[in-house]
Amino acid sequence: MRSMSIICPNGHLGFAPLRTESFQLGVAAGPDCIAADSGSDDVGPVPLGSDTSTSPQAWQRHDLEQMLLAARKLGVPMVIGSAGDTGSNSRVDLYVRLIKEIAAEHRLAPFKIGYFYSEVDKERVRRALRDGQQVAGLDGYADLTEAELDASDRIVAVAGVHPYIKLLEAGADVIIGGRSSDAAVFAAPALHQGYDADRAYYLGKVLECASFCAEPYGGKETVMGEISAEDVRVTAMHPDQRCTIASVAGHAMYERSNPYEEFFAGGRLDMAECRYEQLSEKTTRITGSRFEPAAQVRVKLEGSGKVGERYMGLCGIRDPYTIANVDRVIAWARDKVRERFGDSGYELHYKVYGRDGVMGDLEPLRGQPGHELCVMVQGVAPTAEMAEELTLTGLRQMFYARLPDVKGTAGSVSFPLDEVVRTSAAYRWTLNHTLPVADAGELFPTHLTEAGA
Repeated sequence: MRSMSIICPNGHLGFAPLRTESFQLGVAAGPDCIAADSGSDDVGPVPLGSDTSTSPQAWQRHDLEQMLLAARKLGVPMVIGSAGDTGSNSRVDLYVRLIKEIAAEHRLAPFKIGYFYSEVDKERVRRALRDGQQVAGLDGYADLTEAELDASDRIVAVAGVHPYIKLLEAGADVIIGGRSSDAAVFAAPALHQGYDADRAYYLGKVLECASFCAEPYGGKETVMGEISAEDVRVTAMHPDQRCTIASVAGHAMYERSNPYEEFFAGGRLDMAECRYEQLSEKTTRITGSRFEPAAQVRVKLEGSGKVGERYMGLCGIRDPYTIANVDRVIAWARDKVRERFGDSGYELHYKVYGRDGVMGDLEPLRGQPGHELCVMVQGVAPTAEMAEELTLTGLRQMFYARLPDVKGTAGSVSFPLDEVVRTSAAYRWTLNHTLPVADAGELFPTHLTEAGA
């Protein structure tokens, strides 16, 4: 029976380098395509708003080089989605440049690079709003208003399979995509080869995070997905990993508000009737997935807007009495900031690690803090100078907090650093919405160029 195989070496290209041992085992298996996603909302709104990557360029180049050399050796397509963490236009341009540099360095034979952009001009969205179209909020967001649109510094649309298929049809050997659905990066080559959407989209879902669908846990290891007219099969490439019924089914439910479905531009993958079968120690077979086309294509938009400049400081608390009264200490420091800066025009945040720094109010053991705490203070303000003073005040005043029953003058709070540290500016998500479009590819202009000696 005819089948197609794709290897994925990294669930977020560049975030940490791919593992070369399992990748080379995947290459030796002779895949028909090598693909990886390079973006994530997990990194927060800063990279999109500031138009930067959170990953070192050296790590990104490492993965691109490994994948490009293998793909050109095998003569198979290489597909990258959401270039440079965010898929913004500058990140796509960066990856196209890196591919050309690597090709020149290794004197590769000429090949075609296809790429597409995902940034959306605010005026395009504004026209939709003024034409009465609903730009619908997701995950609790209200429908978009012009005020929130104006607060956005950069917007990207999340592509489905459409621009990838268009570039594959144009003969692209390497594709660098703007912001994209993770699964679309893998589903598109399968659809291009004639496999049906029911299985192609599940292939994308199972491969999107590479070895996260395998056990025991090991990040950045290569897995291989194989699609046929009857099923999808996924195999771990690392000698010590295996794709099991539990690990594959568990990953299918990973990061889902509903564990049985995933939405794309143009439809929904229904996994409620999926069946999992252990074919061998390292391979699981999946059947029963269904893709339901949408009556109206809606494209997800992600937007980020700057809040202000930001500084950060740390202090440690070991004194049991101060730990028991840490909220009073923070309240004292907040009052001193308020005396200096007033009630508005800035943000001051406290994270108490060792009590509820990770889960906040959801922490079930919030009333049982550890024997020592670390408090992270973040100050956000319109200028760096104000943010620095704000954070210093919010941090150092914890040392001077007046608590009942305290007789001494030392030992309450310690500072690992005397200064506060400037960090990236603070941004917030402004858009998590869907925009109706007449053409699923209209927001994603495609281009072709060449590389190689």
